[in-house]
Amino acid sequence: MILSIIIPVYNEIETIEQIIKKILAVDIEKEIIIVDDGSTDGSGEYLRKLHYENIKVIFHKKNQGKGAAVKTGIENVSGDYLLVQDADLEYNPQDYKKLIAPIIEKKAQVVYGSRFKGGGKMFFKQYIGNKFLTYCINLLYGSKLSDLHTCYKLIPKSIAQSFVLREKGFGFDTEVTARLLKKKIAIYEVPISFAYRESKQGKKISYLKDGFKSLWILIKIKLGWS
Repeated sequence: MILSIIIPVYNEIETIEQIIKKILAVDIEKEIIIVDDGSTDGSGEYLRKLHYENIKVIFHKKNQGKGAAVKTGIENVSGDYLLVQDADLEYNPQDYKKLIAPIIEKKAQVVYGSRFKGGGKMFFKQYIGNKFLTYCINLLYGSKLSDLHTCYKLIPKSIAQSFVLREKGFGFDTEVTARLLKKKIAIYEVPISFAYRESKQGKKISYLKDGFKSLWILIKIKLGWS
């Protein structure tokens, strides 16, 4: 099984080199698709100097949003399965093997890494927002998820490429889960580690604005409006 790892990058010069090294150190068959989403802090210049056989770098001329970067990545993967890796250091690539295990054991088709099952700590507003939206998706779609907005979503390429994904921003995470559940595709969760960072460390999400947008995405996909 070849894993395609999509890294959306927007102004991550402080951490991009470290996360690439961490991914390369994971002993699995993999390819890395990096999509620079119009960075202005030197990330693009750094990425243009990368020369690895299993790393492909794609550049957006202007910033379009995380979802747009991920969609570009999905269009360019060649592995059997794919997942998204944020360019910061919140998630540990060594957890890839935990995600892959249920696939190899034929227990699951889609696997999510749950930060809550892994005992990861979050700041209060992130915890409350995530728990509320996870409750909403479980209520609307009859699922039993514990962590809707985890970055680690291991999905077969064939399924990911079959979706018409519309969200260009952080709503991508909500949209892809809603579309999986709408198609009655079960999601298996495994515990993962997590090291939270704050907005002053580069966290870009707006909890109130993006939270309301996520709720609207859940509703409109459930009702077939999207």
